[in-house]
Amino acid sequence: MTTKTKIRIFMADTFDPWFNLATEDWLFRDMNPVVPTLFLWRNENTVVIGRFQNPWTECNVEKMEEDGIKLARRQSGGGAVFHDLGNTNFTFLNAKEHYDKNTNNSIIIDALSKFGIKCEASGRNDMVVLTDEGEKKISGSAFKETKDRAFHHGTLLIDADLTKLSKYLNPNKKKLESKGIKSVRARVTNLVQENEMMNHDELCQAIIESFQSKYGAKAEVEHLSYETLKEIPELQERYEKLKDWNWRFGETPKFSHFMEERFSWGTMEVHLDSHKGMIKQVKIYSDSLHPEMIELLQQQLCDIAYDPKAVAKAVGLVMEELPMISDYLLEFSDWLSLQVK
Repeated sequence: MTTKTKIRIFMADTFDPWFNLATEDWLFRDMNPVVPTLFLWRNENTVVIGRFQNPWTECNVEKMEEDGIKLARRQSGGGAVFHDLGNTNFTFLNAKEHYDKNTNNSIIIDALSKFGIKCEASGRNDMVVLTDEGEKKISGSAFKETKDRAFHHGTLLIDADLTKLSKYLNPNKKKLESKGIKSVRARVTNLVQENEMMNHDELCQAIIESFQSKYGAKAEVEHLSYETLKEIPELQERYEKLKDWNWRFGETPKFSHFMEERFSWGTMEVHLDSHKGMIKQVKIYSDSLHPEMIELLQQQLCDIAYDPKAVAKAVGLVMEELPMISDYLLEFSDWLSLQVK
């Protein structure tokens, strides 16, 4: 590879996933693509889903809300991952003509070798270590390209709480049929299992040294914080977009949700079709003695957010029209609101 005379290295001083992903997108779109760039960052208690994934089929959204776990949607593809402070994230940004994921992988592999850890690239986007129990994943990557630039970002499991992977990445058992991209689960392990002295700061330093060595250049680390938002309007704009419900949930691909419940006053079979986080079509089948209730529910539940509060508000409007069966509708509202969490 041609030696570069200039490189840039950034490190986030915040654990906010929306800030970090916005920073990554800002660097990607506004950087000089000729200058190889490294960005190191961590998120605190966050599920990050891929660009075309469905949060309701990938995550236990209800449990995340209960436990204060953030949801972030990145710009790149790939599957859902859980981030905590035991997980270090790296991003390599290059001009497309010089982009080579094998070069990026070699920087990570070289950095880990300094801790006596031998790992290798596996498949299209993973890195694994060889254990007595066979290969175990310690890193997953995703990629994004435009006509003149590319980025490659990934995770490194240092000392992550692996119990939370199954706690938050397993959705509730719903009858959901999604056209989004599914995550593929793999056996994972933490790097501290291979070297108990491993930590975020030392690994970042090793990656920086390997990055500088690979390109034959030095650079001061540029630290990024919330103060950076005030200085760079473009970054502030991206940050607000990634925090917004419309991006995190509203970008969800089409999916259908079938629900059924037997109430004392009748059976309710509900079919919802959702797109971009909005309920676009509603069909309800019921043996209830109140057909007007079914008609009004189908009308009010259409073209609202796929969200418990929006559902409760819509059913509340039906209750205003049919106060004589408000107890039925309240029971239905409580049940349906739980289903769409």
